[in-house]
Amino acid sequence: MAKGIREIKRAIRSKQNMKQITKAMEMVAASKLRKAQMAAESARPYADKLKEVVGSIAAGTKGVKHPMLETREVKKTGYLVITSDRGLAGGYNANVLRKVMTEIRERHNSPAEYSIFVIGSKGRDFFKKRNIPILEEVTGLSDSPTFSDIKSIAAAAVRNFENGSYDQLFLVYNQFKNAITQIPTVKRLLPMEDVSVETTSAYEYEPSAEGVLEVLLPKYAETLIYSALLDGKASEFGAKMTAMSSATKNATKMINELTLSYNRARQASITQEISEIVAGANAQG
Repeated sequence: MAKGIREIKRAIRSKQNMKQITKAMEMVAASKLRKAQMAAESARPYADKLKEVVGSIAAGTKGVKHPMLETREVKKTGYLVITSDRGLAGGYNANVLRKVMTEIRERHNSPAEYSIFVIGSKGRDFFKKRNIPILEEVTGLSDSPTFSDIKSIAAAAVRNFENGSYDQLFLVYNQFKNAITQIPTVKRLLPMEDVSVETTSAYEYEPSAEGVLEVLLPKYAETLIYSALLDGKASEFGAKMTAMSSATKNATKMINELTLSYNRARQASITQEISEIVAGANAQG
């Protein structure tokens, strides 16, 4: 009996240590979530302003053409998938990877029909394990990534569409709603659609509207990729906070159950000792 009680006490201490760790990780994730959410929100006005300028050019200039605005026959598709570098984030990575694999199975018959760009080691490892070729990858990003961290992969994804390596490009990432809700999203980035906006601003272009569009459209597409990355970071920390909160609650529940078992075992041990004392006294009497 004493051995069983010691094992229960050891298990309780183990779960208490685990609870302290998950609680600390939950608080860290909550702190990082606030920063990531602010970063995601602060990037949106820049993207909105770029969209306004691009939309005004597209709407106000007759006959303006650009490869990024033109729909063409789809022979090959590009996917830029955003995942995390670390785990302990619940279903954050699994959900977005399941989403992209569903898209691939439904749209394509062979790997020759699509190209993969991936951000995050979880996505990289997932595709490599399944022998799916990766055109370009970026891993080891900080908790507060800058545009320069992903500029190379964003530019490569846009450039490959422009030069005809594939005929459409999709972003696959977790869209942030709140700390407990992240939506796996597949968003067509190229060719662009619905860039026209209502604006009262009047712009003059040098040297020409087409020249400005030639510069702005790739930057706008790269900005949308960066914005999706910031959304993904906020989603990652929201998922981590939720996962660690759930782990802390489970640890508390296990501690309570073990404590109850410990108390019952102690009570049984005391009862047995009393019975043995009474039996011994009766025997002597």
